[in-house]
Amino acid sequence: MRKVLLSLILIMLVSVIAACSGNNGGSTTNSTPPPDGAQSENQTDNESNGSAYKEKYDPPVTISTVWGIDPELKFKNNETIENNVATKWALETLGIEIKSLWSVTDSNNAFQTKMRLSLNSGNDIPDVVTIGDEQLAHELIDSGLFREVGSLFDEYASDTWKQAMALDENVWNPYTRDGKRMGIPVLDYAYNHDYLLWIRQDWLDALKLEAPKTMAELEHVLDQFKNNNPSGLKPNEVTPLSTGTKMSLNTWMGDPSWIFGAFGTLPEQWNLAEDGTLEYGSIHAGMKEGLALLRDWHSKGYIPQEIALWDENQTSVPAVAGTAGIIAGPYWMSGWPLSDTAVNDPAAVWKPYPIPTGPDGKAMRHGTHYTNGVTLISTKMEHPEAFFTYQNYLFDNYADPKEGGVFENGLFKNYDYDIADDGSLLRWDDIPGGYVNAVRYLLVRDGARIPDAQMKALMNLADGKEPVTRLEKEVKASYGVETPSAAVVLLQQEDISFKNMFTGPPTPTMSSKLDYLKKLELTTMNEIIYGNKDINAFDDFVAQWKAEGGDQITAEVNEWYNGVK
Repeated sequence: MRKVLLSLILIMLVSVIAACSGNNGGSTTNSTPPPDGAQSENQTDNESNGSAYKEKYDPPVTISTVWGIDPELKFKNNETIENNVATKWALETLGIEIKSLWSVTDSNNAFQTKMRLSLNSGNDIPDVVTIGDEQLAHELIDSGLFREVGSLFDEYASDTWKQAMALDENVWNPYTRDGKRMGIPVLDYAYNHDYLLWIRQDWLDALKLEAPKTMAELEHVLDQFKNNNPSGLKPNEVTPLSTGTKMSLNTWMGDPSWIFGAFGTLPEQWNLAEDGTLEYGSIHAGMKEGLALLRDWHSKGYIPQEIALWDENQTSVPAVAGTAGIIAGPYWMSGWPLSDTAVNDPAAVWKPYPIPTGPDGKAMRHGTHYTNGVTLISTKMEHPEAFFTYQNYLFDNYADPKEGGVFENGLFKNYDYDIADDGSLLRWDDIPGGYVNAVRYLLVRDGARIPDAQMKALMNLADGKEPVTRLEKEVKASYGVETPSAAVVLLQQEDISFKNMFTGPPTPTMSSKLDYLKKLELTTMNEIIYGNKDINAFDDFVAQWKAEGGDQITAEVNEWYNGVK
C-alpha cells in the first residue's frame, strides 16, 4: 500500500511539472521570476493567459497593427500590405489573423505624423506596433497606452530569441522605465551600419595610386580623382568624396563622422572620455580640426558644394552615376546601391578599404547597436502571448535556419527567393515577376535577426566555404560580390568601432532642450564648412551648447551611466 501511495504521489508531481512547463508550447521555461518585478503589473492577465500560448490557434486569434510602408516596397499577385503572402502564412501556419487598422506610405515622416494624430484623436490603438523612430517610440511608451513587456518576454520568448537578446544586455536600456521593460528591442545584425571606405579601384589603378592609409594620402587621392580623372570627367563633374550633412554628421551612408574620428572624436554620440565619464562627441576639441579639414576640402571641391542639402540617399547618386570616387558606407553596399554603377559606367570597380588614420595615427568609426527599433504591445491586447507565437516561430525557423528547415532558402518562394532548375538559388534579379522584400510584410521589421549570425555567414564565405545555411546562400546568390571581403576589411578595424555609450531613455533636459541643441549644432557645423562662419565659431557653439542645456544633459547622462556601468 505504501508503495502504491508513493507511486501515485510521483505521478501527480510529474503531471504538475509537465503542466507548468507545457503552458507555452514547450518553447520556454519560467523557473525564475521576471527580473522587472513586473508580476505586479498585468499579473491577472498573465495568469489567465498563461495556459493560452499555442503553437497554432484554433479558432484563430487576431493581432491588430498599423503600417508605415517603405516607398520602395513592391507587391505582386495583386497583394497589399493588408492581404499578402505573409498574412496568409500567419493565418494558415499559426492561426493568427493580422488585422490592419491603417497604413500609410512612409515618406516625409508620414508614419510618425499619422501615429501621433491617431493617438491624439483617440483612435483604436494597435495590439502590436513596431517603431523605428526613437523619439516616437519614447512618446508612445510614455503615453501609458502600451504595457510592460518584460514579464511576457521572460515567460513566452523561445530560447533562440532569448539567447539572441542576451548577446548585448544593453538593448533593453532605451525602453526601460523604473526598472520595467516597456518595449521589445528589434534586433539587428552586428556591424550592419559600421562603415568603411568604398573606392573606385579602376581609378586608383589608372592613376597608379595605392589606396590611402592616412588622411594626408586620402587628400592626394581626392585631388587626383578631381583634377586628373581617369574617366575623362572634368573637375566640376567629379565628386571625389560623396558625403552629406543635411540630416546628421553621424549617419549610415555617405557618413562624414570618420573624418572627425581621425582627430579623436565622433559627433552626435556619447563617447567615453579619458576621465571615465561620458562626453558628447560634438563638443570635443577634435571637432574643430575635423571642421577645418572639411572646410578646406569644400573650398577645393573635394566634397559636394551643397553638402548641407545632401542626405544619405543623395550621397549615393553620384556614386551610382559613376562620377564619385569614394563613399563611406556599410559592408553590404557593393550589392546596393553600388552594383548599379555598372549601368552608367561598365568599367567601374568598387573595392572596400579601411578607414584612414589621422595625423596622430587615430581612426574612429561609429559602431552599430544591436537594435533598429522597438515593438510595443497595447495594454488592451487580448492575447499578448500570440505575438510570441508569431516571433518565436520566426526566430526558431527563419533567423538562422539549418539545412532542411522550412525557411532554409528564404521566406516565401517566388517573392524573396526562387530556385533554378539545377537546384541552386536564383539571384534576386532573376526571380520570375521580380524580387519582393517580403520580410517587410511581417509584424516586426526584418522578421527576426540574430545579431552575430550574418557576420558568421560572411566569414565562412570569405574563408572559401560553400554556402549551406540560408544566410550564406542569400549572401552568395544576391549580395554584392565584394560583400564577404568587405566584412573582412571591417573586422580588421574592429577596435576602431565605437558605439554611442548612452543607451538610456531621454533624460528630462533632453526632452525639453535636445531638439533645439541639435539644430544649433548642425546649423553651426554646416556654416563653418561652407565658410560662412570662422572656424572659431566652433568655440562659441560649445559655450552656447553648454550654457543652454548641454551641461545639464551631460550631468543627467552620467548619472544614468553611473547607475548602469
